[in-house]
Amino acid sequence: MLKMVTSLKLQDLIEEIRGAKTQAQEREVIQKECAQIRASFRDGDPLQRHRQLAKLLYVHMLGYPAHFGQMECLKLIASPRFTDKRVGYLGAMLLLDERHDAHLLITNSIKNDLSQGIQAVQGLALCTLSAMGSAEMCRDLATEVEKLLLQPSPYVRKKAVLAAVHMIRKDPELSNIFLPPCAKLLRERHHGILLGTITLIMELCERSPAALRHFRKVVPQLVQILRTLVTTGYSTEHSISGVSDPFLQVQILRLLRILGRNHEESSETMNDLLAQVATNTDTSRNAGNAVLLETVLTIMDIHSAAGLRVLAVNILGRFLLNNDKNIRYVALTSLLRLVQSDHSAVQRHRSTVVECLQETDASLSRRALELSLALVNSSNVRAMMRELQAFLESCPPDLRADCASGILLAAERFAPSKRWHIDTILHVLTTAGTYVRDDAVANLTQLIGEAQELHAYSVRCLYHALAEDISQVSLPLPSFGSPAFPTLEFEWFSPQNSSQKLVEDKAHLLLRLLSWPGAYRLQLQIQLSSGECRPPRQSPGANEM
Repeated sequence: MLKMVTSLKLQDLIEEIRGAKTQAQEREVIQKECAQIRASFRDGDPLQRHRQLAKLLYVHMLGYPAHFGQMECLKLIASPRFTDKRVGYLGAMLLLDERHDAHLLITNSIKNDLSQGIQAVQGLALCTLSAMGSAEMCRDLATEVEKLLLQPSPYVRKKAVLAAVHMIRKDPELSNIFLPPCAKLLRERHHGILLGTITLIMELCERSPAALRHFRKVVPQLVQILRTLVTTGYSTEHSISGVSDPFLQVQILRLLRILGRNHEESSETMNDLLAQVATNTDTSRNAGNAVLLETVLTIMDIHSAAGLRVLAVNILGRFLLNNDKNIRYVALTSLLRLVQSDHSAVQRHRSTVVECLQETDASLSRRALELSLALVNSSNVRAMMRELQAFLESCPPDLRADCASGILLAAERFAPSKRWHIDTILHVLTTAGTYVRDDAVANLTQLIGEAQELHAYSVRCLYHALAEDISQVSLPLPSFGSPAFPTLEFEWFSPQNSSQKLVEDKAHLLLRLLSWPGAYRLQLQIQLSSGECRPPRQSPGANEM
């Protein structure tokens, strides 16, 4: 008589897996149970199929292979029992996707279930279609989903709207099918249906110019819905921290931004409402801040009035003073997007942006650096460069290269004088060292060569910088390559112009430079031997070296 092995229940399997003390014990338990699940599938017991598949789905969630349960999902979906359909649809969402041809086999089952009058079954079918429906499945089932958009049951309509969103993303050519029902769905007061409808309209507008033109006619209706939310609210059930349905408000604002972009008439219709939302929203909670941020982004993306745009930038300026790092980061990111179109308005918050450079959070300081560099112009270049150079001296290593590169680019673009430009490049070279771009020295050499009146000044600055840090071996290259060096030789080493000790220090520095192991040693030796820049003569009375 064969010994029957009793299969574990799902709860017992979970407890046994959690009780495993090692990974090997866990694998042993799972392998043993998977073998029993396979045997049960081969036996074809319909009463045990959904229980075995439920255990297999748990094993799949732990990361173990469960592909042998795909066909069992199809059998359970085709079953008339709701308990079987529930587990079967769940298994299809987890185990099937477009990469598996088996997913096409459930199209007829989903179509039959959508045609039934049982709301729970229709909901399961719509959820599965939204989760793993391919473009081919969406084309086959679009008509059934369209019919469900006008069903009396809010539960089914809500899920049908979400399925329609998935269909549009998979196949934008289905847009014409879902355009007519949207007008009626916008009159709904059900939170889920209205939220899904707004999302559906957004997808339609982003993928179809015809749909965008069509839905610009409903801007007044959207404005009225949002005004009702702001003033009275649809229901307290969806209020968060005193803000009436912030999720719906955010979605409506995003849709208004799409509809008002590059369209003056639509923008004019929503201007007053945007001003009302911007001034009346409570900012003491994150829910209010989320609504306010979307309002700001909408204002900046449409044809809004100048005063409204200034109000939006000022709101972002207040965000920079918030204690929440996430809000400060969002403000910096938003201002960075706006700086090109509204440079003067963002400039008013320059001091606050510069203060954000000292943030301990690396993401905040990086975003503040990007915005600070974007704010540099010809009128504030001196003040901004002082702040950025101070930040360069203390910034983390992972920001030093970006900071140095940004300073050099800004100095090249907005330098008020050549002497200031040389000083700035030299400061970056001595501060950032190896973090500076390779072409910085070449640019400095070219700049010195073009400024004949600054040759002597440049050589002195480079000499003193090198004397402070011999490791900056690239610094003297511009001076040796400069036409000023041969003519300044006498001034460098002449006892009449320098003290005896200073002459010796200069000669010693040059000899140290020649003996320093570096990429420029050979070039310097070639210059010296060719007579382009002669080695320093030893002054009378100087010590032997």
